[in-house]
Amino acid sequence: MIAGAVLLTLVLTVPALAAQPPYRSSVEKLDAGTKALMKENSWHPGCPVPLKKLRLVRVRFWGFDHDAHMGQLVVHRQWASEMRIVFRKLYNAKFAIRRMRLVDHYGADDDVSMKHDNTSAFNCRFVAGTTTWSQHAFGRAIDINPVENPYVNGDDVSPPNGEKYADRSLHKRGMIHLHDVVWHAFDDIGWGWGGTWSGAQDYQHFSSTGT
Repeated sequence: MIAGAVLLTLVLTVPALAAQPPYRSSVEKLDAGTKALMKENSWHPGCPVPLKKLRLVRVRFWGFDHDAHMGQLVVHRQWASEMRIVFRKLYNAKFAIRRMRLVDHYGADDDVSMKHDNTSAFNCRFVAGTTTWSQHAFGRAIDINPVENPYVNGDDVSPPNGEKYADRSLHKRGMIHLHDVVWHAFDDIGWGWGGTWSGAQDYQHFSSTGT
C-alpha cells in the first residue's frame, strides 16, 4: 500500500507537457502607428504600391525555442488572407521560424534583417545591384529564415552568417527544401520559390511571380 502511494505521488508531481496553443492570425488595415513607422523606413513616395493597398498580417508561429510566438508581416491586400493559410500550415507542422518582425525595425536594411534571421515581406527596395523593383516592393514576396536559407551565387552567400547552410544536403531546423511543407504551402497559393532558380538560388525567397 505504501509503495502504491509513493507511485501515485510521483505521477501527480510530474508536470504535464504544455499543449501547443491554437493557431491565431488576423488581417488589418495599416494603423497610424504602422504607417508612420513605414514612412520612416520601408515606404516612401514613388513606391510601386500605395500604403492603402497594404495589410498588416499577424500570425502565430513556432519558434526555435519550441514555443509559440506572434509575428507581423506587411503584404499586398491581394495576398493577405493567403498568408494566414500558409502560416497555419507551417504552424501545424511546427516548422521553426526564428523571428518575424517588420523590416522597419531594422531600418528597412535588408542585410541587417537577414543577419538577424528575420522573416519579412514588404520592403520598397530594388533588386540588389539594379534599379528594378524587388517583388518585396509590391508586397508580394516573403523571405523566410534567411540564415538557414541564404541567397547563394557561387561563393557569394548572403547573409554571411548563413554560409554553412549553403550546403543544401543538410536538413536542419528552419531549412526549406523542394516539396517540403513550406514549399507545398506556398505552391498551393501559386507562389514560386527562389531555391529552384537557375544560376543563383535564393532559398529564403517566395513570391507570387516566382521572381
